[in-house]
Formats: sequence, C-alpha cells, structure tokens
Amino acid sequence: MRRHRAAATVVFTVDGAVFGSWASRIPDVSATVDASPTSLGLALLCVSIGALAGMQLTGRLCARLGPGLVGVAAAVATSAALALPGLTGSVPALAAALLVFGVATGALNVAANAIGVQVETAAHRPLLPSLHAGFSFGGLAGAVTGGAVAALATPGVHLLVVATLGVVATAAVAPVLLAADGAPAPDDHAPPPRGTTRGIVVVLGVIAGCTAFGEGAVTDWGALHLQEVGASPALAAAGYACFSLAMACGRLAGNGLVHAYGPTRVVTGGATAAAVGALAVAAVPDVEVVLAGFVLIGLGLANVFPIAIARAGAHAGAGGVALASTVGYTGLLGGPPLLGIVAEEVGLPVAFAAVASLAALAAALAAPALGGGERVLRAARAALQRHTAQLGVLYSQLTGPAGDRRPYPGLEALAT
Repeated sequence: MRRHRAAATVVFTVDGAVFGSWASRIPDVSATVDASPTSLGLALLCVSIGALAGMQLTGRLCARLGPGLVGVAAAVATSAALALPGLTGSVPALAAALLVFGVATGALNVAANAIGVQVETAAHRPLLPSLHAGFSFGGLAGAVTGGAVAALATPGVHLLVVATLGVVATAAVAPVLLAADGAPAPDDHAPPPRGTTRGIVVVLGVIAGCTAFGEGAVTDWGALHLQEVGASPALAAAGYACFSLAMACGRLAGNGLVHAYGPTRVVTGGATAAAVGALAVAAVPDVEVVLAGFVLIGLGLANVFPIAIARAGAHAGAGGVALASTVGYTGLLGGPPLLGIVAEEVGLPVAFAAVASLAALAAALAAPALGGGERVLRAARAALQRHTAQLGVLYSQLTGPAGDRRPYPGLEALAT
C-alpha cells in the first residue's frame, strides 16, 4: 500500500514539475517566437484542444487497461512532449507543439486522478489532497529551477533536461503501478454515470473547473503579470513558485482539514479566500501585494479540486473521475487562452477579476454538491414558499378595498 501511494505521488510530482517548468519559461518562449498576448493565448488554446481530446479517451482506457498502465504511458508522453515548445521558432510551430503537449497532458491528468482514487479506495481514507500536494511540490520545483536557470540555459535545453528526468522517474515507479492494475477495484469497469448521479458529478466538475481556472491563470499569466507591475524576470518566475508552495502546504494539511471541518466548509472557505486573493491581484499593481495574492489563491484553491474529484469518484467510480476531471480541467486548460484574449483588450489586472468571480461561484456551489445539498434545497424551497405566501397577502392588501386592508409587518418599511 505504501509503495502504491509513493508511486502515485511520483506521477503527480512529474506532472507538476512538467507544468511548473513550462510555466516558468512561457515569457522566454513567447519572446523567442515574438508572440503577442493574443497570439500566445491562441497558441495556449491548442493545449486545451489537445487536452480535451486526450481526456475523452483516457477514462475508457483506464477502465479497460488499468489506470497504472495508462498513467505510465501518459507520464512518459507528457515528459517527452515538454521538450517540443522550447525547440520552436514561430507561433504556428509553437501551436503545433502545444497541441501534442496538450494531448499528453490531458491523458496524464485524468490517469493520475484515477490512480489517486484507486489508492484512496484501497486505503479507505482520504488521500487525494496529499497526492495532489505532489503536483504542487513538483510545480514548485519546476518553477524554482526555471527561474534559477533562466539566465543560464535556453528554454530548449532546460525543457529537454526536465523531459529526460521525467521519463526516468516514471520508469522507476512503473512496475508498482502496473502491478496495482492486476487487482482492479470493483468500480473500475463501472459504466459512465447517468441521470441524477451524472448531474451531481457534472456540478462537482464545475466546482473543480472554477478553481482550476484560477490555477491555470496563475500558471500561464502570473509571471507576465508580475513583470508588468515591475518584477524582475527571476522574481516573476518566483511568483508561480510562491503559488505552488502555498498550494502544496494547503494540500498537505488537506486530509486533517477535511476530517476536522468537513469537505463543504473546506471548499467554501478555501474558494472564498481565493476570491479575495484574486481581487487583490487585480486591484493593486504592486509586486508584494500580487505575490501575497498568489499565495492566498494557492492556499484557498489547494483542496477544492481534489475534494471535488474524490467525491465524484465516490458517486460514480472511474466514470465519475473521468467526467469530473474532464469538466474540471477545462477550466485549467481553457482559462488561460481566454484570459489572453481578455488581457489584449482590457489588461491582465481586469482579466484576473474573472478568477475571483469563478472562485466565488465554486463557493456557492459547495453546499449543494458536497453534502447537505438536499437539506439546503429543502430549506430554500420552504423559504421561497413562505415568502411567496407573504407576497400574496401583501398583494391582496395593496389591491383590495380600503376597508379590508389590515396592517402587514414591514409594509411601511417596504413602502419607504
């Protein structure tokens, strides 16, 4: 069990290191190909298109072949594809490279979460937040390394080295992951969720997507925003490192927080904190404030995505993981290109306000989706019926004969 959990952590860490390395070199790659914010946003859109295509197939492949085998293949492909963007010399070539990178990344994201649910099911306790901490620590390591070598190595050399290390690390844990597929969990071959269950899984995916939108925004545009407010290239790369460190620390504490406060409070409080941090990033053009905002976003979003994915797996098994992951990663991969288009028109500060609005939406959806939803809906329905009846009485008093009108509580205040 410990070996399986450690191997799953390595897969998440490789995924994070690849993403962090790419994020730290986006400004350099953009300058190399002379991309404007709009053209860079369109190139990043290719990551989204490729990832969504890869995700459509990965859920079925995990059910048929096992998440371990699919995860190993996807991790190797993602590591290898990381080297491609650094070798390009034009925007069309970058777009093609990012399309391939997106297919591999989408497959790895779904497969890694399927592996995580497999580990969590075998352990009979929440583990997905701590596994996602591996992704954050990997992103931190990739961003720190990228910032350190930015002045020493070209993006092509740097990303090629990271790609090689990713393949080696994946090969080291492949036997453990493949062995775990030998005893599939009972829900590995479950059909895709349907009906009401499917609706709940989609809502969970929307929660994950709203928060993943913020993660993608900081990943792809955080360094550029810091440069715009006066940060040096090294400090701009450190912005994603601060974000990843905060998210990693939050996820390490995630299991205890869920046990102490419950998933609904953790998601609601975290998403609210992230909204506050995003508003600070959007409103205050100061390097220190933006860095603090990134830290608050990282802490707030830390456990939202893994909690949503874990709950989707509990509702509908492997099919639920695939569906919620696909919906969720749409925010992670589709958000940055949209932010690039918005930034071209109104600037990055205003674009980051969208992160705050979607985080607030995730906080609002937490109670109906994560437990107590029926109770909340019943209370809302009863309140609606009660106030509708009161409005009916008020209407009759306002429109009936003067002699029939009776005092109504709050009528004078309402008239005022």
